[in-house]
Amino acid sequence: MDGLSLIKFPIIDELVDFKNLFDHSLSSSNPLLAGVIEHLRQRNGKMMRPILVLLVAKLYGEIKPVTLHAAVSLELLHTASLVHDDVVDESTERRGQLSVNAIFNNKVAVLTGDYLLATCLVQAGKTMNHEIIDVISKLGQDLSEGELLQLSNVSNPIFSERIYFDVIRKKTAALFATCTKAAALSVDADLTKTEYARLLGEYIGVCFQIKDDIFDYSDSREIGKPTGNDMLEGKLTLPVIYALNNTENEEARGLAVKVKSGVATTDEIADLIAFTKASGGIEYAQNVMFEYKQKALDLLAQLPDSAVKTSLQAYLDYVVDRHK
Repeated sequence: MDGLSLIKFPIIDELVDFKNLFDHSLSSSNPLLAGVIEHLRQRNGKMMRPILVLLVAKLYGEIKPVTLHAAVSLELLHTASLVHDDVVDESTERRGQLSVNAIFNNKVAVLTGDYLLATCLVQAGKTMNHEIIDVISKLGQDLSEGELLQLSNVSNPIFSERIYFDVIRKKTAALFATCTKAAALSVDADLTKTEYARLLGEYIGVCFQIKDDIFDYSDSREIGKPTGNDMLEGKLTLPVIYALNNTENEEARGLAVKVKSGVATTDEIADLIAFTKASGGIEYAQNVMFEYKQKALDLLAQLPDSAVKTSLQAYLDYVVDRHK
């Protein structure tokens, strides 16, 4: 059994129910919107976040309709944030596929993102659970705040690890933490179990984002993310932040300032990537990621053995070991 099959094994039937509900929530008679939605479906994502919702819910009880509505709502919010982010970042690709704004235009992308957000709220409302509605609404705030924090950091001359973690906690970690917390709430888990679930999701989210950031330094075409793409968008991530703060290389710092200002050439970005690799930035980021993975594994170690526990452990392995 491969990694993804092992992860999905305890929730294989419920995952079909999720897919059906997700597809039904996005049906539209508007030809333009239907075309954009069809393009989004063709991304063939692995549904890692809905899978996490279903697994954590099954960890504490039986998956209910409220669980499925929460999972659909969160996946819609995630998809909306990606569509909007591509507009903000002026990205033409995501995971090796053309972005909505590249195929259509910015207006269509923004309006589609708005539609997805509205549909997210409809699905959240169908949970009829005020706590779930609250955490999903708060996530919407966190995602926007994280994006704004990232934008405001462009003009900051300091290369700060603290700010980097503030951004990814508001964005990726918050999304995974909300998935696991909403899952626990959907099966009426107590406060202790709900907080346990939230923390597990946060650790998984940090691992996921650091792994994504490491990909930016790879020249493999399989990843679906061009080398140096984050730097092209003016973003400095953990590997280069570490390298800059643990060496005294003024030339590299000058290149980093140009990256943040959006004026660095592709050759200068390549030089900064080479500097990062030579200065141990990749190894440092990997070690931090493994520390967070261990924190998550330590939480799971407290649980009795079960198929769901095994799947969650495999989920962590997949997040850290994936190649794209």
